[in-house]
Amino acid sequence: MRTRPETLLPYQAPQFLARAEELAGYLRSLDVSEVAHVMKLSPDKAASTVELMARWSSGESGSRPAIDAFIGDIYSGLQVHTWTPADRHEANGRLLILSGLYGGLRACDSVVPYRLEMGYRLPTMPEKNLYQYWGDTLATLLSPSAKSLVNLSAVEYTKALLPYINTPVVTPRFLTVSPKNGEPIFVVVHAKIARGAFAKWLVVNRIDNTEQLTLFDDLGYRYDASLSTPEQPVYVCQEFGGIGLSVRLS
Repeated sequence: MRTRPETLLPYQAPQFLARAEELAGYLRSLDVSEVAHVMKLSPDKAASTVELMARWSSGESGSRPAIDAFIGDIYSGLQVHTWTPADRHEANGRLLILSGLYGGLRACDSVVPYRLEMGYRLPTMPEKNLYQYWGDTLATLLSPSAKSLVNLSAVEYTKALLPYINTPVVTPRFLTVSPKNGEPIFVVVHAKIARGAFAKWLVVNRIDNTEQLTLFDDLGYRYDASLSTPEQPVYVCQEFGGIGLSVRLS
């Protein structure tokens, strides 16, 4: 997560901040060896995580909007530095970021750097893992009037939400044509960046129904009807257009 420089953007409190404070308190109760065990970290990484969580607070100091805070391929695909204030406002009402510590975040909810992935187990808490801790709570963040949900999260995170909703779910899949045999294959880095780019496209173009999803054409992707179903539209690129968005593809 980004730690510097701090932003001057308005503070917006996450909706489950009290529960985030509870989880942060639990993490502070663990010593370095326990953090290393829970998070499967090296001693050095565990020690830096203990220091990180010791600095964590639920206030404004050191915070920034969620869409500006996270670093990773999917967030590189979002390209939020290109968004207008109107785009950010649109995202704040339509984009839900799932989080181990905060549960669920609106795009502009203010967050402080932390480390707590959704898949971690909680050996000394009543709940054995974060899925049990959050239960059906995250589903309350979805608009009751939503006609569908476009799922761009990793399985580790969707397991915390999808079992508790009845809203139709659309899960796009992104493939890249292999230069070896000309067949479309799944490339992890490409797909992560594409998921972010797809979220950006939904926001910037104000996409408001599933029929429009076939129009996505960023990063060289095109909708492939022969490989798609209504629940899983498939997009294929002949040559990936996101080189440079990831540090691994620079």
